Amino acid sequence: MTTTQHEYETRLSWPVSSDAGSTGGGVRGYSRDHEVTVPGVEGSLAMTADPAFRGDASRLNPEQMLVAAASSCQMLSFLGAAARAGVDVVGYADTAASRLLLQEAPARLDTLRLDITVQVAAGTEEGVVQDLARQAHEQCFIANSLAIPVELTVTVDPV
Repeated sequence: MTTTQHEYETRLSWPVSSDAGSTGGGVRGYSRDHEVTVPGVEGSLAMTADPAFRGDASRLNPEQMLVAAASSCQMLSFLGAAARAGVDVVGYADTAASRLLLQEAPARLDTLRLDITVQVAAGTEEGVVQDLARQAHEQCFIANSLAIPVELTVTVDPV
């Protein structure tokens, strides 16, 4: 039997300490720090708002998590496509970036860019790797779920 859907659950809690304040004191009166857990997964994510919105720069923020999710999904989709095609990938690195456009109504993230370097075994055709990256992008669940464009730049590095 093929599963046609998968369910995902996270749990978020705030405050994480007794000195977190409250919203009763206005926008400057409370901590943005919160914890996210996933049932069955050890540990938690220490999260906050972007530092521009009174968050703690030492914690992850939702915008970073969205960018990271798109990057991770692209890599996992690509590695699966490469394995199915018999392409020997020995390394993968990505610098992913987006911008928060506050002047837009509503404010939103801009185009998400993935700058990917794929290390492959010597003799691997670059065109094959580029095609696999495009296929992976078309199959990436996160990119397919976003309302913003996700653009790829793929550099192939034979080793």
